Amino acid sequence: LTVCGVAFLNDAYDMFAINIVAMILGFVYYNDAEGAEQNTVPKKWDTLIKIAVQIGCLLGQLVLGRLGDKVGRTTVYSASLMIAIITTIASAFSNSMVKGFNVFVVLFIWRVLLGFGIGGDYPLTATIVSEYCSTANRGKLMAGVFAWQGFGNVLAPIVSIIVTACFMSKIDADVLYLDYVWRIIIGVGCIPGVATLYWRLTMADSARFQNISANTRASSMESIQADEEKLLATETRNTNSITESNNVGAQSPQSMENNRPGHTKTFGQYFSEWRHLKVLLGTSIAWFALDVAFYGINLNSAVVIDAIGFAGDLYQDKPSHFIIRNCLGNIIINILGSVPGYWITVFTIERLGRKTIQLMGFGVLAVLYVILGFAYNQILAKSTGAFIFLFSLAQLFQNFGPNVTTFVIPGEVFPTRFRSTAHGISAAAGKLGAIVAQGGFLQLTNIGGHNAWIDHLLQIFALFMCIGFLATLWIPETKGKSLEEISEE
Repeated sequence: LTVCGVAFLNDAYDMFAINIVAMILGFVYYNDAEGAEQNTVPKKWDTLIKIAVQIGCLLGQLVLGRLGDKVGRTTVYSASLMIAIITTIASAFSNSMVKGFNVFVVLFIWRVLLGFGIGGDYPLTATIVSEYCSTANRGKLMAGVFAWQGFGNVLAPIVSIIVTACFMSKIDADVLYLDYVWRIIIGVGCIPGVATLYWRLTMADSARFQNISANTRASSMESIQADEEKLLATETRNTNSITESNNVGAQSPQSMENNRPGHTKTFGQYFSEWRHLKVLLGTSIAWFALDVAFYGINLNSAVVIDAIGFAGDLYQDKPSHFIIRNCLGNIIINILGSVPGYWITVFTIERLGRKTIQLMGFGVLAVLYVILGFAYNQILAKSTGAFIFLFSLAQLFQNFGPNVTTFVIPGEVFPTRFRSTAHGISAAAGKLGAIVAQGGFLQLTNIGGHNAWIDHLLQIFALFMCIGFLATLWIPETKGKSLEEISEE
């Protein structure tokens, strides 16, 4: 469980450290720009490097999730970590290569590959933990593993403050020393992975998965034998010139296949039934709706820090002071809302239930985003403290709500033979939401002026919370039920 928890700490660090790195890259590569462009990464490059991991995650969740069912959970789990370690180190050494391949393009490529490795952690961690745990504490332990993501969110700005402080005098004398800082911040992201690699390599698949795999192989052998028997029977009928009357009521090959004792449905056959398909749609749509807002805010925390007046002056402050101040703002935002939210879920999920927490979270978030969206300017004008309180409350209910449960539920509601694949599909839908938010909605932030469209974005996020609430109604409650009882295996 510790190994799985460290995986999410590592993943969160790698994903959200880019907020700080993007800020530092502005000082390194655009310190000599003029006017409003000084010390700021252009929007297209900022978006490119922030969206990279999400693109890679989407692909990794689909591909590695499927391989987790086909090859084995722990084998693919180890491979995903090795991919992440190698690409993290490569990202730290990104530089301009040839004309047209500047540092941002190279960093984008490596971070897409990094995201591919990170993407495997979602379906594989969920399935490994759910299959090892007992019914009584399965939800608590799955939520506890995922809660390490909160520590990763806080660790990134802490590391950034330490590294910046180590170079402070040099940075104040020559801003280009920040080129060392952002590379070290990224490089530190491989340390938790390296520290846990041995234990990932020595993990064994659960007995539940091994039994299902053995039964599936046996079913496949029976299917082959049945096909041979059907072929022999067909040849016999053709040879003996059976009359039409003798064939009335004969079963089709597909019917014989489906009615054969011990028949195991394929992925397509299983999800062709609406009662199963609606669950997959429910987990996927809910995760998509959540991540539009979750990553839309957390990948652009600088916007919120600026809104509450904690960002400092980009042009007048010393670069080291500006960076440290923003990192402190990140820590405060996470400590006030995000981190407590994870652990409230851990200690209540077995009592309240997954579906209840998810519905409550989406409902509260919809109300909070409506308030923040339609009264954004009025709240900031009258009380920054009130804005911080409402925003922190939204962060709290993201994690004491759908951010945790959208991870937990897909690890429980699907059959063992499809669990990793279906979880990967659900998680990939979430990352699609993150891409939509970063590549689409957040490009509208500055319409009408600096951060002038944030209130409308919050209104849009409220709409997506309503969509997530409705999608959750398709999902069954899994509290107190065994995996076999839930999936009718």
